[in-house]
Amino acid sequence: MLAVSDLHVAYGESEVLHGLDFEVQPNEIVAVMGRNGMGKTTLMKSLIGLVPSSQGAIRIGESEITGLKSHQRVARGVAYVPQGRMIFSTMTVEENVETGLTVTGERKVPGDIYELFPVLLEMKSRRGGNLSGGQQQQLAIARALASKPKVLLLDEPTEGIQPSIIREMARTLRRIRDERGLSIVVSEQVLSFALDVADRVLVLENGRIVHEAPRAGVDEAKVARFLSV
Repeated sequence: MLAVSDLHVAYGESEVLHGLDFEVQPNEIVAVMGRNGMGKTTLMKSLIGLVPSSQGAIRIGESEITGLKSHQRVARGVAYVPQGRMIFSTMTVEENVETGLTVTGERKVPGDIYELFPVLLEMKSRRGGNLSGGQQQQLAIARALASKPKVLLLDEPTEGIQPSIIREMARTLRRIRDERGLSIVVSEQVLSFALDVADRVLVLENGRIVHEAPRAGVDEAKVARFLSV
């Protein structure tokens, strides 16, 4: 569903990603792990088109999206939940979710989105800025799902969220994968969450993939060493 080949990304003269190669299958959740500064957010931004790649290719299914602008990638089936959530704080919950409908041509939020996030239905007239961190994260995911994506990208979704909400988020992401047949890529530093949610784990170190394993074969001690400062 998502194929990345020989992806190089640089800021000016400084290359951050050095030829990444990986694929994400339909109905698969892949966790991209690594310490701060290892390239996780740059990878996410390059996949959605916020940061241009200097070399390589990105495909969604059979469609190459490497040269497309962000909104064109969304129309091709990529959705992005940025680090820090970036919801519209003065807009209502419902208005926030509706911004994700623009590529679908629909006017009304599908009911199945509120089934995934019942708290948003209760609060749909409340301003986004009045929600807790965990509720805002649910709102950001709901907004992304409103575009009916094939691939969902989440950058550090557990940041600033309490442990009980993190466990609930893992359950919700697995349900989204199972019910919607989505491919999901999560960039993450919290190993327990990654092992709870992912089918496969990749570890980024200095802009390169240095470890890859299916969930059942993950060497937790080895991954933990990569994550330690």
